[in-house]
Amino acid sequence: MTTKNSTDDLSWFVHDRFGMFIHWGIYSLAARHEWVKNREHLTDEEYQKYFEHFNPDCFDPKDWARQAREAGMKYVVITSKHHDGFCLWDSKYTGYNVTKTPWGRDLLKPFVRAFRDEGLRVGFYYSLLDWHHPEYPIDSHHPQSESNEFRKNNAKRDVSKYAEYMRNQVKELLTQYGEINIIWFDFSFPGEDGKGRDDWESQKLIDLARKLQPGIIVNNRLDLPGSNDFETPEQFQPQEQPKDVDGNPAVWEACQTFSGSWGYHRDENSWKSVEQLLGMLIDGVSKNGNLLLNVGPTARGTFDLRACDRLEGLGQWMKLNGRSIYGCGSAPDDWKAPTDCRYTWNPQTKRLYLHLFAWPFRYICLPGLRGKFGYAQFLHDASEVCFYKAEEKGNSSFKITPGDLVLELSIRKPNVSVPVVELFLND
Repeated sequence: MTTKNSTDDLSWFVHDRFGMFIHWGIYSLAARHEWVKNREHLTDEEYQKYFEHFNPDCFDPKDWARQAREAGMKYVVITSKHHDGFCLWDSKYTGYNVTKTPWGRDLLKPFVRAFRDEGLRVGFYYSLLDWHHPEYPIDSHHPQSESNEFRKNNAKRDVSKYAEYMRNQVKELLTQYGEINIIWFDFSFPGEDGKGRDDWESQKLIDLARKLQPGIIVNNRLDLPGSNDFETPEQFQPQEQPKDVDGNPAVWEACQTFSGSWGYHRDENSWKSVEQLLGMLIDGVSKNGNLLLNVGPTARGTFDLRACDRLEGLGQWMKLNGRSIYGCGSAPDDWKAPTDCRYTWNPQTKRLYLHLFAWPFRYICLPGLRGKFGYAQFLHDASEVCFYKAEEKGNSSFKITPGDLVLELSIRKPNVSVPVVELFLND
């Protein structure tokens, strides 16, 4: 059994904390969710129009990479192939790839080059599901799963041939684009009418990935417990740091969307605010986790204006407050953050970061921290935050519990999405 990489191999990942996920493919023309083929039970023939019209003439990977960097993101993961089976590169193992569309060119090569030029590490998402491949057996997620006739006519599909196809494609991805930092497989659903490690031949797949890219890190969706490098909670925030199969604290990365869809969805309106997105990032780091935040580009190859707005807002905050994220993790267990707040802690610089999700009136009490810190300041402007010293003023006196540290704050919240107080540990 292949084991996970050593902690040293993950050092960049747990330091950088913030990445961009990109879901892009021919489903962006439908513009109503990346699972549109499944949701609407579309046949290959009905779905073919999106392949025949895919021509992202405004695609500018340099602009994408610039926006990611300016938002504070340090790595990127793009869907090289999603569940519909469409490939963004010139795969010699299928004609169902971008070079056969009106666009006619490999999309991954300029993409990888642009993001590397902006200093971001690069990862590839690769779908284990494939609703187009002729040897992929019909299962509960297949768009034609409810058609008994389709199931009967395709009952002799050979999943071992499909597993070999996947290995061939993964070999292309991991040998043609230089160093790849992450391989993000998606997803297993073992059991009745499902697929898992035996179907995917997962051990062969992960062994191949580690052989071709010894420094690569692998997520947890191959149905091979204990072989992955990190956990991937999706569309929720864990209440505490996830555990690995042995019950130890796990390296983890929450994958989240701006709205309710991963692929471009023109009419989806449940877009999160910048404050919500920052809250997810901060909450994750406070539990030793990363955030992989998704953008679904349009079929023209641009980022939705709503996505651009969120990325700009995230970047404004990260530019001044990023050091409460990079290199940080959870605070010591006995340092309990106040209500509506999160701590992050940098063990190298020995600085504690207090993130204020709700603005308190005048004072904020930090339980058990009295005497541990010598100085405090707002991170966005380096203005001093004073330690409160109790004075007897009749009914106006603020009582301090012994051992607690109390900070004096302004009446009005600073003009920052999430204010951060930086506390310097005493020598």
